[in-house]
Amino acid sequence: MNKLQKLDLGNVPQELKLMLEWVNEQNNEEIDWEKFQAIDWDFFVQLAIHHRLYPLLATKIKDDPRVPENVQTTLTNLFKQNTYRMLHLCAEIEGLGQLFKEKGIRSLFLKGPLLAEDLYGDISKRTSGDLDVLIPIHQLEQTENLLIAQGYQKDEYIQSLLNDWKWRHHHFTYYHPIQGTKIEIHWRLNPAPSREPSFAELWDRKRRSLLTNSVVYMLSKEDLFFFLVTHGARHGWSRLRWLVDIHKLTQQGLDWRRILKQLRKYQVCSVGGQSLILSQQLLKTNITEEMRSFFKGRRPLKLAEGAVYYVEKMVHLHSDPVPKEVAEYHAKHLFSLMPNRQKTFYLLSTLYPYYTDAETLALPTKFHFLYFPLRPFLWLWRKTKKKPSPKVEL
Repeated sequence: MNKLQKLDLGNVPQELKLMLEWVNEQNNEEIDWEKFQAIDWDFFVQLAIHHRLYPLLATKIKDDPRVPENVQTTLTNLFKQNTYRMLHLCAEIEGLGQLFKEKGIRSLFLKGPLLAEDLYGDISKRTSGDLDVLIPIHQLEQTENLLIAQGYQKDEYIQSLLNDWKWRHHHFTYYHPIQGTKIEIHWRLNPAPSREPSFAELWDRKRRSLLTNSVVYMLSKEDLFFFLVTHGARHGWSRLRWLVDIHKLTQQGLDWRRILKQLRKYQVCSVGGQSLILSQQLLKTNITEEMRSFFKGRRPLKLAEGAVYYVEKMVHLHSDPVPKEVAEYHAKHLFSLMPNRQKTFYLLSTLYPYYTDAETLALPTKFHFLYFPLRPFLWLWRKTKKKPSPKVEL
C-alpha cells in the first residue's frame, strides 16, 4: 500500500469514527470498543442521517447488544423507508427510460438506484433523493415538454440574463406534486468554468444498466469516477456517502491509466488525489501501485486537508441560509479546487452580467448589451447599499 502522510483527524467526532469503523466492512468484533465508551447515540443517529449512511449502518448494527435498541429501531425504520423510496424511483426510471427511447432522447442516468445497484449490489444500501439524468443540451426543450406532459412542474429558481444559464448552471429541476418525485435534467456534469467530456464522448462509452427492463444507460466506470470525484469535491465531501461511493468504485477493477489521462486532460488530477487520500484515511481504501500518480506534489494532500473541515463539522450546504462562516470557507475551498486556468476563467466570468444587474437597473431587452460596461458600477451600487452579492453556482 502506498504510504500517505496522515491527515489530522483529531477533531472528527468519535461518533463518526465509530460509524466509519462499521462502514469499513470490518467484522464488528474487531472494533476496539475501548475507544468508544462515551458515544452520544442521539448524535450518532443525526450523523448517520446527515451523511446518508443509515442504509449501510442499519444492517451492521442489527441485534448488536452494544447499540441501544431505540437506535437500532430508528435506523431500521429509515432503512425500510429508503427501500420503498428506491423502489419507487426504479419504477420512474423504467417509465422515463421507455419514454426517452420512444422520443429519441439520448439520456444517461447519473445516480439513483442504478448507481446503488452498480456500486453496492443492492438498491436499498444507498440513498437517493432524486433522479439525475444527463441529456444533450439541444434536447432540453423536448425533454421539458415531455416531463410536463407527465405531470412534472419546473422549479423556476434559475433567473438568467443573456443566456448565462447555459454555463453558470448545469441542470434544471422538475418536481411531480402527486408522486413526490424530483428529477434534475443535466446538460453538463458540473457547472462551468470546469472542463469535462462532451456528451458525445460520454455516450460513446456508456454502459447499459441491467436493473430495469427498459433500455437505460449510465456512465462507463471510468467516467463515473470522474463524475463522482468532481461532484463530491464540489460539495466538500460534506456527506460521506459520496466518499463511500468512491471507496466502492475503486474495488471494481478500473482502468486507472485511462482515468489518470482523463483527469490530467481536464486538470482535475489533484481532485482525484484528494478523494483517494480521504477515502484511504477514512475508509481504509486500498491504494494500489497504479494510483500513486494521483498523489504527485503537495496539492492533493493540501486539498484533502481542506476537506477535513467538512468531516469535523455537520455542514449543511443545501439548507438555506448557510452560516456565514461555512459559506466563506466553502467559497475559498471551491476556488482552491480550480487549476490556475479555471481560476482565470472564473474571475473573468464575474464580469459577465448577472440577473441581479437587471434587478438593480431594468433596461429594455434590446439594450441588455449595456450591462457589460455597466456591471462594475451596478456591483458597486449594490455593495454601497449593502445588498447581498449574487449567488454563483460553482
